[in-house]
Amino acid sequence: MRVTSVVRNWKLIASFGPTQMKKEYTTRLPSSSSNNSPSGSFYPSVRATNKRVNKSLQISAGDNEELKPVQLSGLPDIEDLANKKTSKIPRLQKPPANWEKVVEEIGKMTVDVERFEFMGVGEAGSSLPPKERRFAVLVSGLLSSLTKEHINHGAVQRLVKNDLLTAVSIEKADEDTIKSLIYPVAFYTRKASNMKKIASICLSKYDGDIPSTLEELLRLPGVGPKIAHLIMNIAWRDIQGICVDTHVHRISNRLGWVSEKGTNQKTKSPEETRESLERWLPKEWWVPINPLLVGFGQSICTPLRPKCGKCSITDLCPSAFKEDSAPKSAPKRSQKSAPKKSQKKKNLS
Repeated sequence: MRVTSVVRNWKLIASFGPTQMKKEYTTRLPSSSSNNSPSGSFYPSVRATNKRVNKSLQISAGDNEELKPVQLSGLPDIEDLANKKTSKIPRLQKPPANWEKVVEEIGKMTVDVERFEFMGVGEAGSSLPPKERRFAVLVSGLLSSLTKEHINHGAVQRLVKNDLLTAVSIEKADEDTIKSLIYPVAFYTRKASNMKKIASICLSKYDGDIPSTLEELLRLPGVGPKIAHLIMNIAWRDIQGICVDTHVHRISNRLGWVSEKGTNQKTKSPEETRESLERWLPKEWWVPINPLLVGFGQSICTPLRPKCGKCSITDLCPSAFKEDSAPKSAPKRSQKSAPKKSQKKKNLS
């Protein structure tokens, strides 16, 4: 399947600069074979094809080192609050019908939408040397979980002003100090504790750097598949899989992208959704699909009362208008109304 001709006039590039999101209008889709991606962007120098997703993804890290693909099966649900049971649903083995059209329309609807959750992570420590910058990206990614981007950005800036964005400084810092600086990020107490533990691990095992494989990142406290894939993408320019957050999980299920048509079954966790999407989604879309669906989920396909009336893909969405508004219940007759009616009848007689 040639996906380079699917979307015209739209391309979303996530970069590390202060603009957070750059929107370029082009005649091609994000192409993994392109070598003109901006410096520091999410798009590494990738050697991939448009063949089936079960092929190994070979990626150049920029230092001429050959990276071995990591086996993605059986990853733990560290970040998911749901149980660890996996649902036995008929997974899609080939791309769903009209997915290219869906992507094109979502791109048009969200071209001016500001993404909040993960796009500021790449800015952390942008002026630091490579090793320190990677650790800063890891800290920012850890703090970003379940936290709005502007809150995460504020927390990272306070850490920068207090020189607390390196493994050495965080290990030496008092945990209460870290708590006060990162507040009000979600679960700031737990995250402060995890920051101390991660700093100690990175110093003892990686000389202040961070793990360079998905498997090792997943062993760090507080780091689950979603954050691990994000860190691999940003810190190492190594695309190991799709970063699936709550928006990607929800919208993929609403669009019927994770199970066979007619089964009416859904994935139970973002990790299941990731595995399902990677079965058919072309590799050059593994990175841009997240900011695309995040913007769509924040602006139109919201968790509660999605704005189906403003959506241009309702004819292609099996969930359209099914969650649009709460059903209106019939007004209940108050107990006082009955006596009044009875009294009126009595007066007439």
